[in-house]
Amino acid sequence: MQKTISPIDGSIYVELELDTPAIIDEALDAARAAQRAWRDTPVEDRAAILSRFCDLFEAQRDEIATELTWQMGRPIRYTPSEVNGTLERARHMIAIAPQALADIDAGPKENFTRFVRREPLGVVLTIAAWNYPYLIAVNSVVPALMAGNAVILKHSAQTPLCAERFASCLTKAGLPAGVFQVLHLTHADTEKIVRDRRIDFVAFTGSVAGGHTVQRAASERFIGVGLELGGCDPVYVRHDADLAHAIENIVDGAYFNSGQSCCGLQRIYVHERVYDDFVAGFIDLTRKYVLGNPLDPNTTLGPVIRTSAADTIRQQIEASIRAGASPAIDAAAFPVSKPGTPYLAPQLLLGVDHSMTVMREEIFGPVAGLMKVSSDQQAVELMNDTVFGLTAAIWTRDQEAALAIGDRIDTGTWFMNRCDYLDPALAWVGVKDSGRGCTLSVVGYEHLTRPKSFHLRTRT
Repeated sequence: MQKTISPIDGSIYVELELDTPAIIDEALDAARAAQRAWRDTPVEDRAAILSRFCDLFEAQRDEIATELTWQMGRPIRYTPSEVNGTLERARHMIAIAPQALADIDAGPKENFTRFVRREPLGVVLTIAAWNYPYLIAVNSVVPALMAGNAVILKHSAQTPLCAERFASCLTKAGLPAGVFQVLHLTHADTEKIVRDRRIDFVAFTGSVAGGHTVQRAASERFIGVGLELGGCDPVYVRHDADLAHAIENIVDGAYFNSGQSCCGLQRIYVHERVYDDFVAGFIDLTRKYVLGNPLDPNTTLGPVIRTSAADTIRQQIEASIRAGASPAIDAAAFPVSKPGTPYLAPQLLLGVDHSMTVMREEIFGPVAGLMKVSSDQQAVELMNDTVFGLTAAIWTRDQEAALAIGDRIDTGTWFMNRCDYLDPALAWVGVKDSGRGCTLSVVGYEHLTRPKSFHLRTRT
């Protein structure tokens, strides 16, 4: 039995039976069989079904939002935005599919017809995390289906109803049986499925340790593995930044979703000319957050996912303080924040350096470290001093400087004057320990298809 404990009050919100080996085997066989017919379905017909899926999903916005808040604790004032983001990504990937999947003409050659066709891989296994459960899953589910693959979704035990919502809407939209299925699995059974020869690609989002596990499980087979892993993302506030805008964006980027985002901001570098004003503004805005029950529409900061996670975050903060960091936020100003609960006050650590936990590890909570820098060069060196590389950002009025600095940063996405956002028209990709592979954009389709060359001699 799989139990989902709500971080709101510690109650059991969902209980589901784990799938047996017989059910798993049947699902894999059904996916293989269904994919053979689905791959021959015209792209425009696939698009019609998935567009109906979007409409059905949108019609359930309120129920999905409440359900999501109960499962993972994000404030109810924000959970509807995940429905909006899911639809934005899904509809974009549907719209660009004809272009992305079109044959590639190799050009004229007398007596020959030559082109490259993008074929579906077969069966895609999506393993999705709980922190943005719909946004993470949609990145691979919709484009994989649009490309002609069958999909099996294994969602986090914390957010299993998100997988069920996908399945229900896709079925009602008219997707043929077997093309999309949900399995509720143990970690051991998930590893077995990764090794199974009926799986042709694995899209995993989760921790670095989880990524290593998936990669090891797939290592004896020549299949693709997409890994979207952790982050300890840096931002640089340049001397010419619009300071009010930078403060508003960066505080939100550090604390939204209680800091539980792989691309959330954790390392903040501020030019010495604006350092004092930035710190004062950051602290002032942080004090305005309301930590509490996420079902209350006035709450702006909910609990982290579980008490054990909160305890780990508290330990990481204390480790940095013991090493010399100074806490800028008085946790007593957030009375709901108490040891032994998943309710955790936001924190900003000053006087930090790169020997400290906050600047080296992914904390996955409402915590950031802030350092003063004296130049662009120092900011670049510090931003690159990490094993991670998912996103990085700069606040400046100088676009040329932003481009020049961005070219020197080891990251998958470089932002100017914004952060913590996925544009579905752009490739979502990490470097170093933040993973490999790509989702979204036309480029994302390349990872869910294989090229097949056609070399046809028309005259002999």
